Amino acid sequence: MTNSQRFLDLLEEHGFNFFTGVPCSLFDGLTRILDAEPRYGYVSAVREDSALGLAAGAYLGGRQPVVLMQNSGLGVSVNALMSLHQIYDIPALLVVSWRGEAGHDAPEHLLMGAVMVELLGLLHIPYALFDPATLDRDVESLTRTMRNSSKPVAFVVRKGLLQA
Repeated sequence: MTNSQRFLDLLEEHGFNFFTGVPCSLFDGLTRILDAEPRYGYVSAVREDSALGLAAGAYLGGRQPVVLMQNSGLGVSVNALMSLHQIYDIPALLVVSWRGEAGHDAPEHLLMGAVMVELLGLLHIPYALFDPATLDRDVESLTRTMRNSSKPVAFVVRKGLLQA
């Protein structure tokens, strides 16, 4: 398990300075910190595709964006990812909760949980599974990939790996 503040500090060390997204219960600790600390520039969004629009604007304004979303929001975001971020080379770090992984969640999350990793591949979004043991290396690697390609990358976060 990783402390949410440690994760945010690590992202900040790698230049991420704009945070947006749609709340997910798996990110309660992150969201509480982001809401409480103005330095993160957190803007809560009503939909994941709107969060990606905010992230694009932030990037074009010189910021380095992080977008928090539940994996069900990945489906909502396909058009914004493909028609905006991928085509116009707008990078962002997606932090995606893995709801419905291996059938362990509410019924409405099971199908997306089963196909999410494959969907990231189809969208040409490199990803890493959030692992506290390799977190520093994974943040470094994803950040490098994102900057070299000017494309979105993703952290996939399983339930219970981020604590408040």
